[in-house]
Amino acid sequence: MVLYFTGTGNSRYLARRIAEGLDMPLYDLNTCIKAGDTAPVQTGQDVVLVTPTYAWRIPRVVSQWLGKTALTGAERIWFVMDCGSEIGNAAKYNRQLAAQKHLRYMGTAQIIMPENYIAMFNAPQKEQARSIVEQAEPALQKALAQVRAGQEFSPLRDTRYDRFMSGPVDPAFYRFFVKADAFRATDACIGCGKCVELCPPEQYPAGKRQAGLGQTLHPLHGLHLRLPQRGRRVY
Repeated sequence: MVLYFTGTGNSRYLARRIAEGLDMPLYDLNTCIKAGDTAPVQTGQDVVLVTPTYAWRIPRVVSQWLGKTALTGAERIWFVMDCGSEIGNAAKYNRQLAAQKHLRYMGTAQIIMPENYIAMFNAPQKEQARSIVEQAEPALQKALAQVRAGQEFSPLRDTRYDRFMSGPVDPAFYRFFVKADAFRATDACIGCGKCVELCPPEQYPAGKRQAGLGQTLHPLHGLHLRLPQRGRRVY
């Protein structure tokens, strides 16, 4: 089974491609996380987990959900992480998570996709983004071939820098940089409710328009998507 969590659509795209390529069922974690659903999931023997990279690791909401949820029938797990540039030493923590779940760790694959965390980085223009996705194809095909053959992913770079970013920097990043201040509701908001509908964490007081952006929206989960605002569609 291919499990995936997505914030902006990159991971969903990869997960769908992987599920199609391996003829595996696809399981959306966003819905489960939003609903607080930690009921056991019948996955079968092989699990491929596809996530974005948050602060040089998989998102905390995903690791927390996995810690509470039984993956019935699972024996092996591959991690596929998309990122704008690098995932640091995320593999170390993925290995630990696999051990916690009593699963055989089959490695972590890094796939470069368009940068979408607009709070800190500039998102690429349309043509550049399309080029980045095209350039990701060899890495995607390599990951597909390795999972199909039951092989472990090739080891990733493991330098002092990588260990530093996924180690001490990760909690510091969450503490000092993961803030909702960069996402704000202005008078352009028409109260359509799309942000409430699509944001994975259930963090919005019902009917509170200003809670949409800049109040309680989880800043790493979204909503770098087009929302209607006063008759036009903008980010």
